[in-house]
Amino acid sequence: MTAAPPAALVDAGAPTRKTGWQLLRTNRDFRALFCAQVVSLGGDWFATVALLGIVGELSSKPGLAKGLIFVAQSLPAFVVTPLAGPVADRYDRRKVMLVVCAIQAVAALGFLAIGPGRLWIAYLCQGALTALGAFFGPASQAAVANLVDPEDLPTAMSTLGATWGAMLAVGASVGGIFTKLFGRNASFIADALSFGVAALFLLMIRRSTRAKQIGTGPRPRMRPIHDTREALVLARGDRRLRALLPSKAGSGLSSGVVGVLTVLAVKKYHAGDGGTGLLLGARGVGVVLGPLVAGRKGGDRNIARILRMCAFGSLTYGVFYLGVAGSPTILLAAVFALLAHLGGGAQWMLSTLGLTLATPDEYRGRILSADFALVTLTMSISFVLAGVIGDLWGATTAVLVFAIVALLWGLFYLRLTAKLRDDHAIEAAADQ
Repeated sequence: MTAAPPAALVDAGAPTRKTGWQLLRTNRDFRALFCAQVVSLGGDWFATVALLGIVGELSSKPGLAKGLIFVAQSLPAFVVTPLAGPVADRYDRRKVMLVVCAIQAVAALGFLAIGPGRLWIAYLCQGALTALGAFFGPASQAAVANLVDPEDLPTAMSTLGATWGAMLAVGASVGGIFTKLFGRNASFIADALSFGVAALFLLMIRRSTRAKQIGTGPRPRMRPIHDTREALVLARGDRRLRALLPSKAGSGLSSGVVGVLTVLAVKKYHAGDGGTGLLLGARGVGVVLGPLVAGRKGGDRNIARILRMCAFGSLTYGVFYLGVAGSPTILLAAVFALLAHLGGGAQWMLSTLGLTLATPDEYRGRILSADFALVTLTMSISFVLAGVIGDLWGATTAVLVFAIVALLWGLFYLRLTAKLRDDHAIEAAADQ
């Protein structure tokens, strides 16, 4: 079963694509979604810096304990995917996001109860936030194509992709300073408030977040297993989806290195929460620039180019994390981390763009949710392994190991997608 390409895939001499700034200035619905994401992500990274600090202090094995925080930021999403994807396709996506924000605000306040003998609360609350976020992410991403014109979709995806990195950079860096000045509890409260502000922005969206309005008649009964299987049948019958779905999952195998950054800051560079904020902030700057650069160089409807740039993104990630492993100072490590995530951010945005373009709207929530589930599973495995390797042989060794993993995946993905890329090149030449 191969679905016909959606209208967004038809290259029809469309109007000139807007820049990110023009899109934000002229499209109020997209602007509202953008602002909601900015506020929510900023609060999340405020809390992450504080959370990593308190977990490191309360645990006798800080490397593994911090790694498990990143697991709690990823694995629960995999568990709820069979429900999250169908919800994004069967219900009003804006309402889904509003409900999620309200519950996340309550869950974030749970961090205030963390203390000696209550470290489990950190993982419980973070897991709850992640599980809820697994409903928000696919709903938000699936809605984008319905809030902007088809020719502006690459710009919209790169702009939203950059916000994640921007808020990581700003939230982590400012969060480190904020936590030092006002304490960790203040950061947790700021996180809870951010979800409320995000909900206010979502209320401003007026355009439908679905290709077709939900009818007034009875809504079809949601069957999570059947609905998920239906999307997987679609993916199995479409060569583009089969090539794009492994992209993030493979890159997730090397994501554990991010958890090791916090250990490097404290153990190797003796820089505390401020150093953690610096390295995570540098990572965020790279994730900001990656989608923006990719949006200009590869953010079109050419699937072959998207696949190639996804592979190069993984290779870039691996090369510069080799630099992080050998850095004698935290400032140099931050520069290399920035450059590594330039590739990682581009890879993430382009694979999401490719899936959005190749998937019909009625399946988009489930396909994007499946994509997110696969990467959260591989990321969770990677974070645990990185924590164990870091505690046994040191953070530098862990960084080196996962840099090599990223390089190997990039080379493998180039080979995996070679035939599809060649076929697309032949088709493009025949069309000219």
